[in-house]
Amino acid sequence: MLTVGTKAPAFRLPDQNGTMHELKDFKGRKVILYFYPKDSTAGCTKEACSFRDAYPDITEKGAVVIGISKDSAASHRKFAEKNALPFLLLADEDTSVIQAYDAWKEKKLYGRAYMGTVRCTYLIDETGTIIKAYEKVKPADHGAETLGDL
Repeated sequence: MLTVGTKAPAFRLPDQNGTMHELKDFKGRKVILYFYPKDSTAGCTKEACSFRDAYPDITEKGAVVIGISKDSAASHRKFAEKNALPFLLLADEDTSVIQAYDAWKEKKLYGRAYMGTVRCTYLIDETGTIIKAYEKVKPADHGAETLGDL
């Protein structure tokens, strides 16, 4: 995990509609930047829906939510449409941003080791500085948790 107080790494990635976004586009607003393993899986759907449910209150506090995974923009579009997700999902197919945010780690499943995206979130302030890092989040409660920290 990146440490609190460090400058959040810059990025430029396409969203679910192919529109490019950069972190600097959100200067002056808090950003909830969350990394997740895969669209349409059980845990990732729970987490995305928890952000969806908290989204009106998050935006009322002047913050934005951005989800990032290595899935394609087309996959993100289907995931967002199926779950009525009102926030940006960015496609990091080469994992460069995921790696820059230290969310690319060795994982194990059934005794097999492989590299993958770990579920983590960063709360970034209006100047682009990380003010909170969330590790090992509970997907179903994470939207409310981050809302409480705004």
